[in-house]
Amino acid sequence: MDSLTHPLPRPSSTRARARVAVIVPAYGVAHLVGEALESLQAQSMGDWECVVVDDGAPDDVAGAISPFLGDSRITLLQTDNAGVSTARNRAIAMTTAPLVALLDGDDIFRPDYLAETCDALEADSEARLVTVNARIFGAVRQERNCFASRQGKGDGVRGTLADVLDRSFGVYIGSTFRRADFDAVGGFDTSMTHAEDFDLWVRLMLLGGHALYIDKVLGDYRVRGASASASELKMLKGNIRTFEKALEALPENAPEADAARAMIAENARELRFGLAADRIISGDRKALADLRANAAPELGRVWQVYFALWSLAPALAGPMLAFRRRRNARGAGVSETEPRIDSRAVPA
Repeated sequence: MDSLTHPLPRPSSTRARARVAVIVPAYGVAHLVGEALESLQAQSMGDWECVVVDDGAPDDVAGAISPFLGDSRITLLQTDNAGVSTARNRAIAMTTAPLVALLDGDDIFRPDYLAETCDALEADSEARLVTVNARIFGAVRQERNCFASRQGKGDGVRGTLADVLDRSFGVYIGSTFRRADFDAVGGFDTSMTHAEDFDLWVRLMLLGGHALYIDKVLGDYRVRGASASASELKMLKGNIRTFEKALEALPENAPEADAARAMIAENARELRFGLAADRIISGDRKALADLRANAAPELGRVWQVYFALWSLAPALAGPMLAFRRRRNARGAGVSETEPRIDSRAVPA
């Protein structure tokens, strides 16, 4: 396969009337991407264009979306595998709509997602992105919403750069933004293998203005199996790199810079905690001291019991941590009162 295989051009009328381009990476989700496209075709707003990206997937993405290619709004782009950031950048480059929405190939839009997000963004010239609430489902013990508390530190609708940096304003992966802003920040950073979406949200916010939140469940985020600890640790490293890049772009005395520095410290602590847990699971009982030293300041009673038990019987720490990690895998919907190795939210 060539490094970039261009599809046949779609009718220019489709491109001309599209308000929004929907980008659908489909690596490894050929069995699910049909549900994503069905949810797109069921939108109450029909003036969209869509590029599905098969970036060297091991499964038959082309076969899975073949039934949808009769819709002139949908195009398949087949490329070599260079990571999701490159795949999204290549797909967005093929589109002409002034707005861009992200729909992962295993996720789902509710029928009014595009209408509501596009209307909100077009009505507010200072908005850099618009995000929504979503249902988390799939390989979870209990379905729940992405966001259960007030967004940000302001009116709950508009989030500042500081809010996005300190994660008090969460951004769901299936968010919508302006093509001009995307181009202005240079698109997704292809050097990042994890937290690339969070990095984009931060760089969009560095343009000025605010983020918007629509307090409705307008999407469905699917969790597929347990995430490996290595992936979680890479996500923390990606977060730290995002905050470091923000610091490079901000004046040293800016309040947002203080937020970035605080988040670097917090993510570094979580990273040390995760690495200590890995060492214990691998049989290094001496890492118990590092685990305790890097536990969250708001250590819960259950963790206190665990540490007391492990001080008496350190051999139990490895098997118990391994069990907790399997049970509390990313997106597992653990109660906030239960101990877990990683307490970050699923969506970026």
